[in-house]
Amino acid sequence: MRLRIYETADTEEIMKLFYDTVHEVNIHDYPEEQVDAWAPANMDIDVWIKGLGSKFTYVAEEQGKIIGFGELEPNGHIDRFYCHKDFQRKGIGKKILEQLETKAKFLGIEKLFTEASITAKPFFESQNFVVVKQQEVERRGQNLINFVMEKYLADY
Repeated sequence: MRLRIYETADTEEIMKLFYDTVHEVNIHDYPEEQVDAWAPANMDIDVWIKGLGSKFTYVAEEQGKIIGFGELEPNGHIDRFYCHKDFQRKGIGKKILEQLETKAKFLGIEKLFTEASITAKPFFESQNFVVVKQQEVERRGQNLINFVMEKYLADY
């Protein structure tokens, strides 16, 4: 596996990874209506290109296939963070998160924060994130539960 910076040509494969992961992994923690609202079939590629390109986005790749990605914003926010449905629990997320932490430290960011799904919460807890609060977010008329989580980065 190798990590690299996102390229525009990755967008369709990233969108498919996101859709498949939400529909086949997160479905265990959220009802179908919520999963459909979270990851609709008709996503706008231009919106994704703009979003992925406006952040520090890293892609995990194995044998030319994208198996995960994560986005870091300049304020320390980890936005989208997903691992391929067939590559869960194999250390991919940990490697992506390590890269985001390294970048954050380089940028002088002291705290990372995210809104983790029910599904992702145990992963972030295992990486020393703590829950600040549980919340409901609205997506296309559906209210989904997630968790605001944060982690302070130690100085080295």
